[in-house]
Amino acid sequence: MAHPSLLRELVERCETLRRRTASGGNAETVRELEDTTYTLCVVTGTHQLDAALFVARGQLSDAMARQQPMRH
Repeated sequence: MAHPSLLRELVERCETLRRRTASGGNAETVRELEDTTYTLCVVTGTHQLDAALFVARGQLSDAMARQQPMRH
């Protein structure tokens, strides 16, 4: 599992680049999205962006839950 800060950065970057691409992003934006998608897929062990985002969000949620102290 990738470090939570890396996962968070990749998820945020993918989401931002997706929005830019959807609103008429240029070729460089598309290329950045492809590169970031590839990296996120590699670190999550997936092959598609939606699956990678799903896995990354789950891993981030798990990491946050481990950091929270147990309350009785």
